[in-house]
Amino acid sequence: MKAGITLHVDGVRRELTVDTRTTLLDTLRDHLEEYSPKKGCDHGQCGACTVLLDGRRMLSCLALAVAHDGAHLTTAAGLAQGEEGPHPVTRAFLKHDAYQCGYCTPGQICSAVGVLDEIEAGMPSHATDHPNAPVEVDDAEIRERMSGNLCRCGAYPAIVAAVREASR
Repeated sequence: MKAGITLHVDGVRRELTVDTRTTLLDTLRDHLEEYSPKKGCDHGQCGACTVLLDGRRMLSCLALAVAHDGAHLTTAAGLAQGEEGPHPVTRAFLKHDAYQCGYCTPGQICSAVGVLDEIEAGMPSHATDHPNAPVEVDDAEIRERMSGNLCRCGAYPAIVAAVREASR
């Protein structure tokens, strides 16, 4: 069965018809030619497909496109081309060389933006000292929150440094 949906991807309204079983990741890549979200494991375990959905980070390989009709999606490509230049997280990743092969980088960047938004909103994590205490942006907090994004090259120290810098 097919369904007509509308997605707002990186600020652009896109209307299309997809099979109701199509994931958001496959819709972005195969139907809309948006290639910054990557297909890594296709099981929600690596984070390479992370995008921002209505401002919250999510794994696009686990979501059906039809369930998000009308949603606003931001990809790493959208974060790289803001009105004021690249997003501060994107700039910090470049400055700290927080990538090696680069395959996981778009998902890492989207996740980092989501992490910083969660911290700003006061959402605690398992690394937060106390659920009611203000959340400190320290390395343990960053590592805990970014743990769903894997990097096969091991660029983790630079990724943590980039997220820490972007938090300022």
